[in-house]
Amino acid sequence: MESVEELAKKAIVLDAKERIRLVEAILYSLDKTDPEIEKSWIAESEARHKAYKRGELQAEGWDEIKKRYER
Repeated sequence: MESVEELAKKAIVLDAKERIRLVEAILYSLDKTDPEIEKSWIAESEARHKAYKRGELQAEGWDEIKKRYER
């Protein structure tokens, strides 16, 4: 396998569009989700939605949430 330095030298000579495609491919490869974590988040969101529908949770408007974090 080539070293990072060797790969970088090859990447630098690519035209701009090809370098962008390369960067996107690398970033995409890092953005893989763990299936177990994904299942847990789905279960959590479904449970929260059901609790909201039963009246056990209150929803907050987007404007209220933004106000909390504005500086």
